[in-house]
Amino acid sequence: MLIHPQIDPVALKLGPLSVHWYGLTYLAAFLMFVWLGRRRLRHPSFARIEGPGAWSARDVEDILFFGVLGVVLGGRIGYVLFYKPLDYLAQPLKAFAVWEGGMSFHGGLLGVLIAMAWFARSRHKPWLQVMDFIAPCVPTGLAAGRIGNFINGELWGRVADPALPWAMLFRGAGDLPRHPSQLYQFMLEGLLLFTLLWLYARRPRRRGEVSAAFLAGYGLMRFVAEYFREPDAHLGLLQLGLSMGQWLSLPMILAGLLLWRWAWRQPAA
Repeated sequence: MLIHPQIDPVALKLGPLSVHWYGLTYLAAFLMFVWLGRRRLRHPSFARIEGPGAWSARDVEDILFFGVLGVVLGGRIGYVLFYKPLDYLAQPLKAFAVWEGGMSFHGGLLGVLIAMAWFARSRHKPWLQVMDFIAPCVPTGLAAGRIGNFINGELWGRVADPALPWAMLFRGAGDLPRHPSQLYQFMLEGLLLFTLLWLYARRPRRRGEVSAAFLAGYGLMRFVAEYFREPDAHLGLLQLGLSMGQWLSLPMILAGLLLWRWAWRQPAA
């Protein structure tokens, strides 16, 4: 049985300033997005676009700026609405206490959708074209975030069979071995989803196909990973024995399938 290494969440101290590992994973996510986005500009689907709608390296940087706003605001609002609505209704001002933690991926996704709609409108680009552009660049950021969760020893997994070679004891989670679900999500929602999407998006696709693949792919992989992740203590398992993360993933899968069906009815690129 493995024991989770008790890594100091502070990676570096510069006088009164403390640099946390979790912050460094976010920085890594942003840098990888820019690098992948610039490589994405070379793909035929975007390199051949000319005129006012042409893509440039400046677009990648602006997308990152708008995307960060969408992730932070949407992630926080989503957490408030999806996970603790009654608590924040009783104490509304606590919704602004972001330093206490509490972010929702699904809320962040909705925030990004709105932010990209704003970007697309300001740059006179089709919204789905923008979403198709960023979709393959997102999973590496998700992977970086899961590494941050593992370093912090948070969002641990459900109780595992002690015979499982990689079962792990997490501080604060009791004396029972658990699944290192952060690493499962790192591999599924991060590395595997990135590889599949990047290869799929290298060839010209109908508008909306790559976005649909991301929605359905992430939703499916998150749904599976949730079977190994400990549900939120204040929620537990909900109807049909599913977690909140699974219930929020089902609309993503459905939306991805419907978008894929719509895209296949459009003229070929």
